[in-house]
Amino acid sequence: MKKYGVNDLRRMFLEFFESKDHLAAKSFSLVPHNDNSLLLINAGMAPLKPYFTGQEIPPRRRMTTCQKCIRTGDIENVGKTARHLTFFEMLGNFSFGDYFKKEAIAWSWEFLTKVLELDPERLYPSIYGEDEEAFEIWTKDIGVPAEKITRFYRDENGECDNFWEHGAGPCGPCSEIYYDRGEKYGCKSPDCKVGCDCDRFMEVWNNVFTQFDGDGKGHYTELENKNIDTGMGLERLAVVMQDVDSVFDIDTMKAIRDKVCELCGKTYQTDELSDISIRLITDHIRSATFMVSDGIMPSNEGRGYVLRRLIRRAARHGRMLGIEGTFLAKLSETVISESKDGYPELEEKKDFIFRVLTQEEEKFNKTIDQGLNILAEMQAEMEEAGKKTLSGADAFKLYDTYGFPIDLTAEILEEKGLNIDHEGFGAAMQEQRTKARKARKTTNYMGADVTVYESIDPSVTTEFVGYDRYTHQSEIIVLTTEDELTEALTEGENGTVIVKETPFYATMGGQNADTGVIRTKDGEFLVKDTVKLSGGKAGHIGTVVKGMVKVGDLAELSIDQEKRLAIGKNHSATHLLQKALREVLGTHVEQAGSDVNEDRLRFDFTHFSAMTPEELAKTEAIVNQKIEENLPVKTAVMSLEEAKKTGAMALFGEKYGESVRVVTMGDFSTELCGGTHVSNTGSIMAFKILSETGVAAGVRRIEALTSKAVFEYYDKLEDTLNQAAKALKTNPASVLEKIQHLQTELKALQSENESLKSKAAQDALGDVMDQVVEVNGVKLLAAVVDDVDMNGLRDLSDQLKAKLGDGMVLLASAKDGKVSLVAMATEGAMKQGAHAGNLIKTVAAKVGGGGGGRPNMAQAGGKNPAGIPDAIAAAKEAFALQVEK
Repeated sequence: MKKYGVNDLRRMFLEFFESKDHLAAKSFSLVPHNDNSLLLINAGMAPLKPYFTGQEIPPRRRMTTCQKCIRTGDIENVGKTARHLTFFEMLGNFSFGDYFKKEAIAWSWEFLTKVLELDPERLYPSIYGEDEEAFEIWTKDIGVPAEKITRFYRDENGECDNFWEHGAGPCGPCSEIYYDRGEKYGCKSPDCKVGCDCDRFMEVWNNVFTQFDGDGKGHYTELENKNIDTGMGLERLAVVMQDVDSVFDIDTMKAIRDKVCELCGKTYQTDELSDISIRLITDHIRSATFMVSDGIMPSNEGRGYVLRRLIRRAARHGRMLGIEGTFLAKLSETVISESKDGYPELEEKKDFIFRVLTQEEEKFNKTIDQGLNILAEMQAEMEEAGKKTLSGADAFKLYDTYGFPIDLTAEILEEKGLNIDHEGFGAAMQEQRTKARKARKTTNYMGADVTVYESIDPSVTTEFVGYDRYTHQSEIIVLTTEDELTEALTEGENGTVIVKETPFYATMGGQNADTGVIRTKDGEFLVKDTVKLSGGKAGHIGTVVKGMVKVGDLAELSIDQEKRLAIGKNHSATHLLQKALREVLGTHVEQAGSDVNEDRLRFDFTHFSAMTPEELAKTEAIVNQKIEENLPVKTAVMSLEEAKKTGAMALFGEKYGESVRVVTMGDFSTELCGGTHVSNTGSIMAFKILSETGVAAGVRRIEALTSKAVFEYYDKLEDTLNQAAKALKTNPASVLEKIQHLQTELKALQSENESLKSKAAQDALGDVMDQVVEVNGVKLLAAVVDDVDMNGLRDLSDQLKAKLGDGMVLLASAKDGKVSLVAMATEGAMKQGAHAGNLIKTVAAKVGGGGGGRPNMAQAGGKNPAGIPDAIAAAKEAFALQVEK
């Protein structure tokens, strides 16, 4: 048996199925597209669900992919075993109503035995116990002896590993192929066979025959169009082909594992605890690298939380191995080197990936030591009290203050045989949990709320023809109310109109939708929104304002031309802005989102710090310079590969077809874009940045205006300036000078006011030096002063401390129903044990408040003026204990 590397196996699989007339598609993003049932893509077929359900028509009836996947359901086992991974690649061949069992089984056998040259004698098929059709194919067509085929039946709960189903919907039997790795990987049991939990018989192929429609209650009907969904773990196949012990020993994983060992100075398989950390880091850095590459950023919810958890687990285990400083970017470099053959985007995004990983690691490093110390103190308190459960409040403190994900805290405690009050933690985090629940819904098979649009024939499509026209005639082919398909809509009814061809641009790529009117001979429909629907349809949403519109009517579609032109100016300006930002800040800048409407533009981009005023001014100047140059704006449709050769910027994480539209603005900007634009940059007229803010970790946002909106903005500023001048009784040119003069006057008045307040406070206090007491040779002045605020108390305390010599001053005052307390200690008093912060803690409780501070100065507030006498008495007792000899 020849040994093949991971990259070779991936290429060989895809090429084999291309030879069987399959379309070899690139891996889809880890971020699900229009599928709210998943946080992350976790199976090879997941991105293809719309093709299996018939919701969308696939580009070809036969497809093959190598899909990157993330599963974190058993993350606690990663590292502890040599089997579990969070990131893996799934090889798959798929048929959407084309070939079925006969071809799928034959090709799986051909690839394993002819292409990879695995020994047929060591291959063992399995089938669903009642699938006689598969049994016949294996025995008669392939020639596998019946005794080598294992049948799996449903258990007492009606479940079976060899029958795939997910609630109601498409389902069917499976047929797996196992490889016998030999007795050295076995459990030594005489009953060891296919299905045993040991590592001898390893599943390398799983054919899923989707042939039934199940109702979720055990009733099945044959599907008219049967499908094939094949899954084969690339890493698992590599274990077989390279004849190694585990996935951590295959070539690409071993390279990462060896780099971890190099950084920590340890040898793999010499210490069990170190091995757990080495395996965990090896796995997690793969997941983190691919997630960041797909535009996922660390955060406290959703998929961003998954990424943060993976990064921080890896960082912690790096510390446990003795690795100092940041190290994840160095490991990511190895991940990229090993995987870029199959995923060239990793090399393109590597600088961005390194910065995200390092920034998140640095954030965690700032708090991890302090957090671990706090957790150690909590553990000690638990042990002293004989408790085994950390309170939810303490767990939340670690999460909120020190950045410890709850799972990381649980993992650390589990190592000591302790656990967490998860219910209490949940109560402390109720708001965040509510947000997380809203961010992720699970409803039907596609994970989206069932809508009327799912009832539309998937062959219905809409062609956008609005690049060069504002009106167009087309036939109405579908009408819907808000909850069902209909043949007609009458005056006052809300609904959706779908036509064959439309000049209306549907919201996508950050550009807001067109609005306008659809007219037929019998009615008029006001379009309030245009949305992109699955399968290439555009829905015109609105209300019938006159008469009736019907399916089959010839309609004239007219967009709001003024709105479209304004949107085009703002959209073209975003292209100029992106290029200008790359020139000013660097090529790491990439679009992270946008929102373009007729009033203004919003542009989100990757950058790790706030822009300086100079950078903003330079960016704005570049854009206005390109507007002034009146650059021609041209579009061309070409293949994605041709577009990349032109240097066109692609939208981060966007899904592109085989043909793309390239928009150029002179020699300055080249981008892939399906939106609408001006014909030349001069049409934009002017560009003004309104604000630059942070919206997420590593993501900045610019809001800006163009065209007439810029002049309206300056008109408003001028009007405001004139009103300000009028209020200041001066002219606009002298406003600044007038304000400076008023500030000087105000400062003088404030100084005079503070002086008067200080004198009033001293008068209210009177001569209090006769209230000084001496405790163990250290002086204490604890006194009450009426109607003085906190600032006044601090000033008085400073003055009295200077008169006192070595000692402690405590002043209390009631003002407007609230209590203020201030304590100050001299250097000599502190050497005798005096501590202002501790004294304040004791005293504040007497007036219904709290506070604290440093040994030399502390302050507090309270709500109970009646408690002031008790506070003064408590101060004397507490002070005596502090300076006790």
